[in-house]
Amino acid sequence: MQTQSLFAAIDLGSNSFRLEIGQLEAGHLRRVEYLKETVRQGNGLDAERHLSDAAMQRGWDCLARFAERIAGFQPHQVRAVATQTMREARNREVFLAKAKDILGFPIEVIAGREEARLIYLGVSHLLPQSTERRLVVDIGGRSTELILGQNVQAQTLESYRVGSVAWSMKYFPDGQWTNSAFKAAEIAAKAILDEAQMLYPRSSWDTCYGSSGTVGAVADVLALAGWPEGLITRDGLDWLKDKLLKAQKPEHLKIEGIKEDRRPVIGGGLAVLRAVFDLLQIDEMVAAQGALRHGALYDLLDRESPQDDVRTHMVDWLTQRFGSDLVQAERVSRTAQTLLTHMLGQDSDDKEAVRHLRKVDWAAQLHEVGMRISHSDYHKHGAYILDNTDLPGFTIDELHRLSQLVLGHRGKLRKLDAPLQDPLFVQQLMALRMSVILCHARRDPDTSSMTLHVDTAKQIARLKISAPWAEQWPQSTHLLREECMAWLKTGWELKVQFI
Repeated sequence: MQTQSLFAAIDLGSNSFRLEIGQLEAGHLRRVEYLKETVRQGNGLDAERHLSDAAMQRGWDCLARFAERIAGFQPHQVRAVATQTMREARNREVFLAKAKDILGFPIEVIAGREEARLIYLGVSHLLPQSTERRLVVDIGGRSTELILGQNVQAQTLESYRVGSVAWSMKYFPDGQWTNSAFKAAEIAAKAILDEAQMLYPRSSWDTCYGSSGTVGAVADVLALAGWPEGLITRDGLDWLKDKLLKAQKPEHLKIEGIKEDRRPVIGGGLAVLRAVFDLLQIDEMVAAQGALRHGALYDLLDRESPQDDVRTHMVDWLTQRFGSDLVQAERVSRTAQTLLTHMLGQDSDDKEAVRHLRKVDWAAQLHEVGMRISHSDYHKHGAYILDNTDLPGFTIDELHRLSQLVLGHRGKLRKLDAPLQDPLFVQQLMALRMSVILCHARRDPDTSSMTLHVDTAKQIARLKISAPWAEQWPQSTHLLREECMAWLKTGWELKVQFI
């Protein structure tokens, strides 16, 4: 099959890795293939939150098989996201560096609220359009996401560090299901989820939907035992708990519908699910078809157009929240994109170029958000805001890269040693810094007589400007000369020639 109309999402969960491939048809995604492997990386985190060699190897082996299936896909057709285990793992960079080489595509570690947003997006797209108020619950291996929303719009998003793998390891370490262990597990889950009572009161939603592994497994078991198809009730949870207590251990459980890979973690998942039912006064939960991977697919399609990209909306929201000078931000953005286009030497319609330009646009829009805190060192305050906020649509790494652009848009460059090893980052930063210089008087600069070329191999950028321009704008000329001196200390060189 030709891959042009195909899109792939990979979910690197704490319990399972999943690959979903969909084909775009008349604005909708039709499933082409779905692969799932139980990797159980969440089991590989030690007390110091280091991922074991064995857990990393299981992940790499699975991704090698996934890579074979998506060979020939282009970067804009694939999104791979990692969740709670990677958020926690202190040595995640070791795993991710090799994983990217194996898979052939970058892997994004997403924040908990971004995970929640994608889950709701996936669930809502596979439900009929409706004005009903929805509560969506997703119990994963090491985290549980709760979302309130209507139609496809999520309104309240939270992620809690409680899940089927983590709770099974902690409260059923020997695989022994007992009343006392279930009681302890449910009490502990309620303690972590306690604030959810205020955020998700019973009066705020009409229908509760459950997504992903634990909910799907419980719904399947109950349906095979004669309960209503796709529906989980309190009575059903009590019945299943009683079955587990009578079996005492996973290997003794004689019940239809529970797959072998789910048996070791069903106890922890059930305890968390029961805690959620009690806390949020849920009487019944509908098992949804959509999940994180579906949300990642639909989000991938939205990213193809700037006006639909949730990240652009979040940047707009942040600039308004911090009272940025929107006219100046737009002025700096236009200038930076003009300069970066020169450096990239690519067609403005080229998809890769569009993505690079969009990111320098976001950095330009956000470069002054720190002024609301203090004009002094505002670039440092802006970087801190970006490194310590959850913006839906952005990964943790994307936000950090934006923070580094904001931090580096003025002042010394030595603080950015690590990012300056990336030629693309350097070009984005150069474009941003020069645009701030050219717009320093808060008026539109004349860039018509400028040409800018970069040699990434030699790490040299050359800016050519007409001599009359230099005479007309002496302050800008002075600042550009100072900018040349700043880059000399980085291993890169900026040369400004007046001709």
